[in-house]
Amino acid sequence: MLKVRRSKLYTLWFGWYSRRQFRRYFNSVRVFMHSGVQQMEHGTPVIFYANHSCWWDGFWSQLCTEEFFYQHLHIIIEYQQLRKHRFFTRIGAFSLDRSRPRSAVSTIHYASELLTAKSERQNALWIFPQGKIEPVDKRPLFFFKGTASIVSRVLDTIPAIYLVSVVSRIEYLDEQKPELFLSFREPILVTPTEFPGQNALTAYMQRMTETHLDELKELIINRTLDDARIVVLGTLSINRRIEAIRRFLHLPNA
Repeated sequence: MLKVRRSKLYTLWFGWYSRRQFRRYFNSVRVFMHSGVQQMEHGTPVIFYANHSCWWDGFWSQLCTEEFFYQHLHIIIEYQQLRKHRFFTRIGAFSLDRSRPRSAVSTIHYASELLTAKSERQNALWIFPQGKIEPVDKRPLFFFKGTASIVSRVLDTIPAIYLVSVVSRIEYLDEQKPELFLSFREPILVTPTEFPGQNALTAYMQRMTETHLDELKELIINRTLDDARIVVLGTLSINRRIEAIRRFLHLPNA
């Protein structure tokens, strides 16, 4: 298993690089966030569980951590991918190898240790329970049980942990470049007495993510976007550049 080898320098560089890439490839990054997400107790760890629909997922988790939270970010990445891009361990990533059951158990134990470690910041884990990139509108979703296993393990050590549903969609609206939409639902506090078991918790997260994705889709379709915060505004796309040139030269629209 590849473990975290956090570096402040790498983290600063990756934050700068991520924003640069988002400005280049997206018209904007917009975030819907329930007020309770930023009001979580810092002494209680949190797991953000999200759908896995695109290559950008690891990037925006870092972006949101910088923008909204005071947390130690950790993120699980498939072993083969992390082996190719080991620098991600410098910003909080560690590996999961589902082809080796013993390795997967070790990852669950390691994740729980990171979440329960003493820290001045809130310990946070970002996880994509689908385990692979799939179309955003695929139904039903299938989640592996690893997230629920981590929750169970954490609750053997400490009295509570937060679960937060996060979903993402990439959509083209009025610009040449797409928009990235992210949405955070209200945190759920899980305690040992309220832990429903791994199977039930996994099923709950699947249903929650499906509902959450559909809600975000409706907001986008209906252009109900006023509550979204723009955290990155992209550079001018070709159509916006042409419009700017026309305005500068006082040229009529074609």
